[in-house]
Amino acid sequence: MKLLIKSILILATIFTTTLLIIKFSGVLTVEDIKEIFATLKSQPSYILGGLIVLLLFVDLFIAVPTMTIIILAGYFIGFELAVFYTFLGLFSASFTGYFLSRKHGKKILDKLSSDEEQKLEMTELFNKYGVLVLILSRAVPMLPEISSCLAGTCKMSFKRFFFAWSLGTIPYLCVIAYAGSISKLDDPMPAIYAALGVTFVFWFLWLIFMKKNGIKLRNK
Repeated sequence: MKLLIKSILILATIFTTTLLIIKFSGVLTVEDIKEIFATLKSQPSYILGGLIVLLLFVDLFIAVPTMTIIILAGYFIGFELAVFYTFLGLFSASFTGYFLSRKHGKKILDKLSSDEEQKLEMTELFNKYGVLVLILSRAVPMLPEISSCLAGTCKMSFKRFFFAWSLGTIPYLCVIAYAGSISKLDDPMPAIYAALGVTFVFWFLWLIFMKKNGIKLRNK
């Protein structure tokens, strides 16, 4: 358990650091993204779609405002295309994180701990609860990337990973993209309501999951 928490904290620190660097350096702000999207709106949709995929993929390495990008995608290119391109972007990031961690995760774990029992416990623990973690990961920024990396590190089967990731991600991006598609820049309330609603639902489910499994882990 300690090794799993340690791994999560290290990954969270890395993603948070990149987010703060981007935020305070002013390299890429939400307003910048809006302006770029508005400029590309008159171009063929695949150009803006490609940028959306790229931004969401980069989120694996440099934290970006994922929900905002999905909302803007819905607004600028419509619901159907937004779902298509945001799915590609989110999946490419998670897919890459999963396979990079599957290939190199053990080397990193070996540096974090030399205790084989701890590493085995971490793997068993994540494989036991990992599906629910992946499904509910959209409740917390950066957790989708962290959970994808942990899934690869703990050798979760790709079919299981993709199934759990899809259950948590597809409904999420559909709701957010649709809210963006019916919003206006001067009337963003549908997007705001959707963002608050989705966040609340995921947080509520996450708290239930943590409470139930926290009791189990304490009783173990």
